[in-house]
Amino acid sequence: MADPARARKLADRIRVIVAEMLEQRIKDPRLGFVTVTDSRVTGDLHDATVYYTVYGSAEEKAATAAALESAKGVLRSEIGRQTGLRFTPTVTFVADAVPENALAIEDLLHQAAAADAEVHQKAAAAAYAGEPDPYRKPRADELDEDDDALLLLGDGDDDERTESPA
Repeated sequence: MADPARARKLADRIRVIVAEMLEQRIKDPRLGFVTVTDSRVTGDLHDATVYYTVYGSAEEKAATAAALESAKGVLRSEIGRQTGLRFTPTVTFVADAVPENALAIEDLLHQAAAADAEVHQKAAAAAYAGEPDPYRKPRADELDEDDDALLLLGDGDDDERTESPA
């Protein structure tokens, strides 16, 4: 098992090599507007997965996938030549789902924003079900005469102190 840092560096180098090769040397007419987004190498450095995106319709994406499969041998030999590894990793191309996932997340964010706006609109027009402060204390001018007497006299226990017979 190789060092993870070495595998990461090799994956970055493979991404650069494949992107340069697709831009400069591979002249397949089926190859559409391709962007190499990421690459990953297994821990034993024997398999490399290259992730790509294609701008266009489903037919153009399928044609680009076929063009990448046909150019796999040339790309692998160039990777081996430029990296100088004893064993050149096998290359697998995978269409990256990042754009579709980003659109799905964007739609979910718009739905959440619309739901939040609806809740905010309902909250702005809402009124309390009861009184605004259910724990409101009565003010001094709202007290009854009996309540005033209780406030002045207290409960009476403090005033009547008698000693218990011993």
